[in-house]
Amino acid sequence: MRRVRVKIYGRVQGVFFRANTKRLADEVGVKGWIRNCEDGTVEAVFEGEDKAVEKMIKWCHKGPPLARVEKVKVNEEKFKGEFKDFRIIYF
Repeated sequence: MRRVRVKIYGRVQGVFFRANTKRLADEVGVKGWIRNCEDGTVEAVFEGEDKAVEKMIKWCHKGPPLARVEKVKVNEEKFKGEFKDFRIIYF
């Protein structure tokens, strides 16, 4: 099992990035959350099987059709198993 925190830079807000990421997370069984940040980035935490988490990271490098991803930072964290599902966090 694996846990990562990712930060996605570029044109990633207002392009359905969070909704599409949630759809994929639900499909592959990844748990965690995703949110827009005040600095224009998107941040997410993914927990799940290694292959599923890797698929999420790969997706973040591309994003939905209207997104223009410039950079993705991935930080490995200790797996906690604290999530029951994948959620979009709204401010």
